[in-house]
Amino acid sequence: MKQRTLKGEFTVSGKGLHTGLHVTATFKSAPVNTGYVFKRTDLEGENTVEAVAENVVETHRGTVIANKAHKEVKVSTIEHAMAALYAAGIDNCLIEVDAPELPILDGSAIEFCNHIDEVGFEEQDADKEYYVVKKRIKVVDPESGSSLIVLPDDDFSIDTMIEFDSPVLPNQFASLEKISQFKDEIAACRTFVFVREILPLVKMNLIKGGDLDNAIVIYDTPMKQEELDQLADLMKVPHKHVSELGYLNNKPLAFTNEPARHKLLDVMGDLALIGRPLKGRIVATRPGHTINTNLAKQIRKELRYQNVQAPLYDPNKAPLMDVNRIRKLLPHRYPMQLVDKVLEMGENYIVGVKNVTSNEPFFTGHFPQEPVMPGVLQVEAMAQVGGLLVLSSVEEPERYSTYFMKIDNVKFRQKVVPGDTLVFHLSLMSPIRRGCAVMKGYAFVGEKIVSEAEFMAQIIKNK
Repeated sequence: MKQRTLKGEFTVSGKGLHTGLHVTATFKSAPVNTGYVFKRTDLEGENTVEAVAENVVETHRGTVIANKAHKEVKVSTIEHAMAALYAAGIDNCLIEVDAPELPILDGSAIEFCNHIDEVGFEEQDADKEYYVVKKRIKVVDPESGSSLIVLPDDDFSIDTMIEFDSPVLPNQFASLEKISQFKDEIAACRTFVFVREILPLVKMNLIKGGDLDNAIVIYDTPMKQEELDQLADLMKVPHKHVSELGYLNNKPLAFTNEPARHKLLDVMGDLALIGRPLKGRIVATRPGHTINTNLAKQIRKELRYQNVQAPLYDPNKAPLMDVNRIRKLLPHRYPMQLVDKVLEMGENYIVGVKNVTSNEPFFTGHFPQEPVMPGVLQVEAMAQVGGLLVLSSVEEPERYSTYFMKIDNVKFRQKVVPGDTLVFHLSLMSPIRRGCAVMKGYAFVGEKIVSEAEFMAQIIKNK
């Protein structure tokens, strides 16, 4: 799939939940590989901050990001907007905001979703990069009892379980099987707060913009009416006379498990800080912004160490091209045919495999006591895989050959030895022009990159 950005722009306005300020935020299209970037229009000079996990500076009652070099450039309560952009498949967006937080609106993500649908999206000239979960990941907070488990899956899905010491909200469960269901099933679910939490939050100089229209308020501990009236005065909202425990909102619940669904929304918004869509199933138990962003940070750390994931290799899956098909396209033969099969191929990428055995002829002299596959042959194998991609774009490919013109930025990271399975991922860096292809290639053994290179090749018709 291609990356997406907004087709137009839209603006939302309203109170900030914690500051109480009137806030205006404008969502705009952005170039490929921008990601989500916030721009504080009320500040001069360097006033942008990337919405990525390593920029999270606070997680109490909301996710707060800041520019590490300019700490005054801070934006809070971003999770609802992030969830809406993430669910819509928007990869690149510039959000201009004139205050240190986004408007809370009705406490949900539905208004963001509606505006995104109104302006639409456009595909961009770059591939969408996913984070594919290949093994179980678990993050635990022993103090709170929170945990997030991420499991391999073909798509994105979440199960969320919440639990509170409350007679009104003891425990709830919510699930999202398909991200396409987000707007109908999750987006309209509002944030929530217990009445007993309000006074401590007010003393912390928070929820200045909170009211019964932008949050679910849960009354689960009996209080005197005069105490409730004092809280109402503190929050500058009308007095509410309460005779029994329950929900105090002006608007009824959208779903009986609306709090659990909102927690699921928060998980999505925080995981958008990974910077790329995730393919996997998330099981969230008592989630919160702290543990959500800790998981995002852990994945971001892995991506910084190795920003390209190894392709999925299932040896039981029938190849797209077997060795016989490869021989019809490539002129190489033993001992120079260095591709055994092709696993998958798209418009501008290809994945191929080379099984390295102890019978390779080059091991006789490289080296007799310590067999190591020469780096130059790894690059040659990489180029042959790329050649299959290029040749698939011409008619009668068997009448053409590909030749090296240039090799750049070659890196060898670890040895390749007998018994290794090399998996190559090649992609076009630019469209093929005048028979010339510029490609970026990676070779993997397991999950680790063993070599990489950029090269230019030319397609020439055989005489």
